[in-house]
Order: sequence, then structure tokens, then C-alpha cells
Amino acid sequence: MSTVYTDSPSLTAEQRAVVERPADARVLVTAGAGAGKTHTLVRRLDFLIEEEELSAGELLVLTFSRAAVRELRDRLAAHGDAARHVRVQTFDSWALDLLTQVDATGGWHERSFDDRIAGARKAIEDGLAEELYGEDLLHVVVDEVQDLVGARRELVEVLLDEFDCGFTMVGDPAQSIYGFTVRDVEQRVGEANQFFVWLRNTFGEELIELSLTENFRARSEEARTALRYGPLLRQAIEAGPVKDDRMYEDLRAVLRGTLNLGELDEFACAGLAAYEGTTAVLCRNNGQAMVVSELLAANGVEHRLQRSARDRVVPAWLGLMFRAVDGGILTRARFDDLVRSLTPSSEAGPDRLWSLLLRTGSGHDRNVDLGRLRTALATGRLPDELTAQPPARLVVSSFHRAKGLEFDRVVVADPGPLRIESVSKEGKKARKPREVDFAEETRLLYVAMTRPRDELLWIDIPDTRFVRTNPELGRWARYSYTYWARLGLEVRGGDVHTEQPAGVHDFEADAVELQEHLATKVLPGDEVVLERLHPDAIGLKESPPYLIVHKERPIGTVSYRFRSHLYRQMKLSGNYEPWNWPKLLTGVRIDAVETVAGSEAAGIHAGLGPHGVWLAPRLMGLSRFIYDEKNAQEEETGVTTR
Repeated sequence: MSTVYTDSPSLTAEQRAVVERPADARVLVTAGAGAGKTHTLVRRLDFLIEEEELSAGELLVLTFSRAAVRELRDRLAAHGDAARHVRVQTFDSWALDLLTQVDATGGWHERSFDDRIAGARKAIEDGLAEELYGEDLLHVVVDEVQDLVGARRELVEVLLDEFDCGFTMVGDPAQSIYGFTVRDVEQRVGEANQFFVWLRNTFGEELIELSLTENFRARSEEARTALRYGPLLRQAIEAGPVKDDRMYEDLRAVLRGTLNLGELDEFACAGLAAYEGTTAVLCRNNGQAMVVSELLAANGVEHRLQRSARDRVVPAWLGLMFRAVDGGILTRARFDDLVRSLTPSSEAGPDRLWSLLLRTGSGHDRNVDLGRLRTALATGRLPDELTAQPPARLVVSSFHRAKGLEFDRVVVADPGPLRIESVSKEGKKARKPREVDFAEETRLLYVAMTRPRDELLWIDIPDTRFVRTNPELGRWARYSYTYWARLGLEVRGGDVHTEQPAGVHDFEADAVELQEHLATKVLPGDEVVLERLHPDAIGLKESPPYLIVHKERPIGTVSYRFRSHLYRQMKLSGNYEPWNWPKLLTGVRIDAVETVAGSEAAGIHAGLGPHGVWLAPRLMGLSRFIYDEKNAQEEETGVTTR
């Protein structure tokens, strides 16, 4: 193997057994939390190319999140040798690439994640993928295979069925936490181990099962406190459905035996801000995470709210690059000049960034064709590494979104019991189970508690009594003790109008100067207010338009999707038509300033060049509704004086 590994950890006997299998081997690796899985995969890929003489194009490497893509790509760049050019993709990105090549007119970039996964599966079943790959696909690597459930599991099963190739599947049943994505409750119970069972039944004696058992993440006894539950959770999956919460409560007792920071008050916030290492505050769901983020922001603590694994956010420097280039071709020399002034937030160097741009926008002479690059941007086909969320010292996340990540210190918001106390007519107390999957809830808490390197702490759950999801919208919202009260709605990516540049739609401003303001004055974490433009809606089934105001200056306007969702949130019944629209939505912050693609004609008219590419704010937060003073009491009491 190459001397590039001089400064990286040597392989253990367990890791070497995985790494040095031949290319046609069919390998299933059970890797516990912090077991050096990513390091092993990097060395495995290097072995397949250097020793087994596979080319990068003969390998398919899939994982679940852009954070995982970024980590694996960074490790390959730092410690890989022959494998440094291997492409790593999320399932969504790979499915979209496949579908775009075999069905260019299918409009797949506008379809949902589930549609793309189902479409990719059908394309493979119909033989279209074989036309694309031919006999070139020799080895498939899939990370976190315990999370292959439902349609994604079926996609990988069809892929392995159709292509007679080797594979390396890596996962841990103890960290299977995405069963909830399967709607059928009975089917969901079996999904936690179904892919492992399918591999064993399908490949029989050809399947080589290996394990990585040594933990390299936890550097203290405190950080290792939950690790002993891994084998127990795997045994529980093999044993069948879990019918009680005993293991969950045992694990929760371990959490509550660590240091308690209490409520997230100013003292706890100050402690989080002062810590010099990396910290994550992990919450059971994203509603709690947004409430924690709100508390941190109120106390002036800089942090990042973890995005969904499906979010693709194109960094602002890419839009600035489009604006700076005359013509349709970007040369390497011009890129090198620009990259010094654009200061990309990516940790990748100029060579790596250039190779990523070439991947989707290469011309015949190895320059970047900006037209092709713009198309990739507009259709969501930029490399995952370009759209991954940048690192931060303090991260707030749901348990699910923290999967695969690690931090020096982890603070877990106590998720509470899975059973609630009820009182009978006779006055007797009884513990009644919620409608939950006991096993998956235990695995989810285990995942959260195995993220730290050094410290594991806990805080009391934030007050979210009136925060719950609107299942029709798939958004978190604020309610009250009165059923009709609507007090806030989640704001997220896609809620900003991007078809035209800011200053052209709903309000007039110098679009060029406003782009400069977005690039230099609008920062992640900045507070914005959504300000109602006029009292009444213009169209049917939508709210009035809202301006996005940053430091008393409009920087954009909300999208039609957000206006329609706000309408549906405010619609109390089938015959009721909303009229009392919030005057302001507060508690909204800037997630990022992102590069977007819109109308090329609108861009030219606004003086922003011919590409139809510009900057727009991306929003986040669980907003609070502020009503006109005369209507505020009506919203709280339900008594209409109109």
C-alpha cells in the first residue's frame, strides 16, 4: 500500500480482514459505533484500485447523507491514494444521475425523493442501467446499510440482483433508526434487519460476514457509557419485536446518570459558548431542535442548525463566480484568480474545487462550460461535496440528523419516558404506552449517546407542549390551549421566491446592489422578519405575500409554496376562509445565502448577467406569529369582532 498512510492509523486485524478481500468478494461488515468504519472504507477502496486494479468508474459508492459524503471524500483526499478520485454519492444524487441519463425528459429533478428512488429501481429492472454501466460495474460499496428500509432497500436489492459484481456492505443493526419512514406499522417492525436477512438468504455461503468491534471514537469512560448496549440491541433485533420499554429506560437512566446542565438558561448557554471543542446539542425531533436553537440565539450563542440529509444548498461563492466570468467558459487560470477573492467556505482546496466543477461542467478542452454547470445547478445535480453543510463548532440537531456525525462533547435533551401516566376514575395511576416502536426508540437514543469523543451530558427537555407537526404540511407549528389558535409555523429551505432575483418581485430595489448586500452583509444566524406586504391575499388558497426583512431592509420575498402552506395552516375547517393573517413572522433566521437558478430573462433585465444565476437568502426557524393589535385577542380567544 502507498506511503500516503504514514500519518494515518494502522489497520487492526479486523479492519485488514475487510480491506484485503478481492474485488469479486461479497462482504457484509457489522461495524459498531466509532469502530473506524470510514477509515476502513477508505483503505478498502484504495485496495480495490491499487491491488485489484479496478478503475474509479468501476466502483459505485453510496451513502445516506451529504455529511457522510463529505467525510468520506475528505478522508479519501487526505489519506487515499489510488482511490482519491472515486466518486461518493448519496442515494438521491445517484438516483437522479441515473435517471437523467436514461430518461432525460422525465423531469426527475422536480420529482420527490421517493419518486426518484422508485424510478431508479424501475430503470434497473427494465435493463436501462445495464445499458449505462454495461460490464463496467465491478464493485458496489454501501455505507450504513442498516438504514436501507422500504424503497431504498428494494433499490439496492435489485441493483445487486441485476449486476453480478462484488460488494462491501457496512452497517450496524443497533443503529437502525429509519423504520419510521415505512408507513405500514406491521411491515416497519421487520425492516430493522430485513436487508441483512436478504443478503444471507440470497448469497448464502458466498457471503463473507465480518465485524469491526473496537471503538476508536470514545476517548473517555464517560463517552463509552452507552457502548455496551450495542450487542444487546443487535440481539434484540434477532429475537423479534420488543414489547416493552425496559431497555429504553435502562439506557435513559445511564444518560441521566451523567452531568445534568438543567434547563437551557443563560448559564448553560454561556457554558456551551465557552467550550473550545466541538459540541452537539441533540434533540428527539426537529421541533425540539428549533426551540433549542431559538434559546441559543436569544442568548447570543453562535451555532448551526443541522439540515435534513436531503437538503442541497449551493454555496454563495459559486453564484459570485458566475457573475464574475465574462462569456460562457471558465478557464483554470481565471478560476485560480477568482477563488482567492471568493473565499469559499469549503475546506477543499482550489484543486479539489476545480475537479468538482469539471465533473458537471466540463467542456471538450477541460474548461468549465458555465451553461452545463448552470443546468446541473438548476436540476440539483451538483456533486454532493459542493452542497454539503459546512462544519461548525456548535451544532443543534435532531437525533436522526446527527446520525454518522461525531463531536468532542454531546449534550442530549432527555427524550422522556415512552409511557405516560394516566389516572383512572378510581384515582389509580397507570403507565400507558404511547404509540411507539420501543426497539427503534431505544436504538435512536443509543445513536445519540454514542456521538461523543470525550463528554456526554444531558439537559432537561425544552418546553414544546404547544409545538407539534402539521401532518398535512409536514411542518412544525406553534399552537395554544385553544384549538383554533395558530401561533407560528416552521420556515425552511424552499420558502424564498427564487424564480426572479430579489428586488424584482413583490418589491422594487436595485437588484445588483442588493446582490452585493446579500454577499457581504447577510450572515448565517442573522435574524430576519417576515413582514406582510398587505392585509389580504391576492390569489386563491394562499396567504398575502411577505417580505423578508433583514435589518430593516427587504432582501427577498416568500415563495408561493410558503404562502399556500400558510393558508392551509390558517384554514381551520372546510368552510372557513382565513382572513386574520399575521402581520409579522418573527423568530426566523438566515441559514445561508445560497446560489440559485431562475429566469435567465429576469436576470438579464435586472443587470445580473445572462446565466440566470444569483444569490438568495435561505431561511430556517420555528416562527412566531405577530397579529395586528386589534386582532391579537381574537386569535387567542376565538371571538371575532369583525
